[in-house]
Amino acid sequence: MTKSFYRAALVLGLLSAIGPFAIDMYLPALPSIGQTLGASMGAVQASLMAFFISLGIGQIVYGPVSDMVGRKAPLYFGLLLFAAGSIGCALAPDIHTLVVLRFVQGLGACAGMVVPRAVVRDLHTGHDAARLMSLLMLVFSVSPILAPLAGSLLIESFGWRSVFWAVTAAAAAGLLLVGFTLPETRPPEQRVDSSFGSAIKAYGVLLRDRHFLGLVFIGAFGISSFFAYLANSSFVLIDHYGLTPRQYSIAFAVNAASFIGVSQFTGKLAARFGLVSIVKVAVTGYAAVMALLLVLNLAGIERLDVMIALLLVGYGFLGLVVPTTAVLALEEHGAIAGTASALMGTLQFVTGALVMATVGIFADGTARPMVAGIAGCALLAYAMARGALGGKRGAAAPAH
Repeated sequence: MTKSFYRAALVLGLLSAIGPFAIDMYLPALPSIGQTLGASMGAVQASLMAFFISLGIGQIVYGPVSDMVGRKAPLYFGLLLFAAGSIGCALAPDIHTLVVLRFVQGLGACAGMVVPRAVVRDLHTGHDAARLMSLLMLVFSVSPILAPLAGSLLIESFGWRSVFWAVTAAAAAGLLLVGFTLPETRPPEQRVDSSFGSAIKAYGVLLRDRHFLGLVFIGAFGISSFFAYLANSSFVLIDHYGLTPRQYSIAFAVNAASFIGVSQFTGKLAARFGLVSIVKVAVTGYAAVMALLLVLNLAGIERLDVMIALLLVGYGFLGLVVPTTAVLALEEHGAIAGTASALMGTLQFVTGALVMATVGIFADGTARPMVAGIAGCALLAYAMARGALGGKRGAAAPAH
């Protein structure tokens, strides 16, 4: 692989990580935000859910716009909006203002989620795309390893508001990356046929493509299981199991490291066995491990080390599922890659927000509602894989 290949992965990964950085640095602060602003656990979680909802909704617009005007302009706009929202969050006087500004912040952050995936499709297909997507995920996934620890250190030293000043600085760095290191991968001649009218038609085509939707929802339920963990783990591990914010950030990083590490085998495995085979095997392992976690919890085995160990293995399998399903979903839609990437992101993040809200209804301070949500998502991902990849078309999906 050339230097430009690695440089693209680094730049796209860093841009993709800015939004998740604003999530992961924030997680250790959730209990202290509730105490400082006098807000309930549900109200504090609403600030997280608002971010996810706007991440999903905004992608519907950014994707077609990136097909119409190129990839760089939407990134500039999104990063500036994200920075403005972050400054507002840092100054928020109450939980209601924080929830609104987190929504604004998410609208900016979603540019960094949708456009890099479209750039990957602009540059590569098949297992080369899978390799680039997994490298992007390596950089992107540094966030859930380092961000909670960085967030806990900032919170201990300067309070939770410092987290938002830190992500404002990250947005400024993102603007410099776009300006000086990212080439435009959507040339003017490819934008001629792109418009909001064509985007609506493209969404119609995508929504009628059962194979595309099946692949999207395999990834959606996989990602949603991680979202259920994001929204609830700080309360469960800190309040229920008694970990400090720093200990929590280390426990969180362990699972993220598994997801990242295994995802790096995607390109080599796909070149040897094919993308579809990788998805089938990985989603089966993922569902089996998460189902076992739920069974043990229901049997009264609630030890923290057991839960972390099984999440480590389960999220390792998920590290193979997410990049491969994304590549397969976009494989046949290169002409509308931005729009397809946008719909994928919207469906996945809205699904994640709904899962977070559902788990939140049953939250009781113990691990069981979180574990049940994780296992339920894993089993739904497995069911979607059986439906989307069980037939002739799935077996014939390109692996190169």
